Amino acid sequence: MFEFNDLWKFFFAFFLVLPLVTIVHQLGHMFFAHIFGGRVNMHIGSGKILIKVGPLHIRRLYFYDGWCEFITLTKRGLKWQLILIYAGGSIFNIGSILILNGLIFFREIDPNIFLYQFVYFSFYFVFFSLFPVWHGENPSDGMAVWNLIRNKAFNNNPKM
Repeated sequence: MFEFNDLWKFFFAFFLVLPLVTIVHQLGHMFFAHIFGGRVNMHIGSGKILIKVGPLHIRRLYFYDGWCEFITLTKRGLKWQLILIYAGGSIFNIGSILILNGLIFFREIDPNIFLYQFVYFSFYFVFFSLFPVWHGENPSDGMAVWNLIRNKAFNNNPKM
């Protein structure tokens, strides 16, 4: 049951852990876009931009949403490269889960509420980003990959 004493966990989860998971996810997209010659701006949150440092844009509601704005995707645009770019966020989320669980398993770090919430939100991100749906005019990562596999054209510069 949710009690008054649990409020700090709620605030901790939504105002610290969830934005960190969002950053890990977006770094995955940025990493793969960068190694294939793409240029990307990362947006964390919604609303007006508070801080802009290079390609990183922190917005007023930093805990709500996040996406990558692709300036260019790749130099060659090979299908497998685009698939890795779109799946990159989930790859990084899964990698972070495996690393944290490995560190806990080998007793390098002790399990705690932060790690539990981080892994929980990471699974959440992987599931919902790979779920193939359209979000208005932009596809989910899973829908973008599915469209690439089926050779179906879509907006070449979607948000992720």
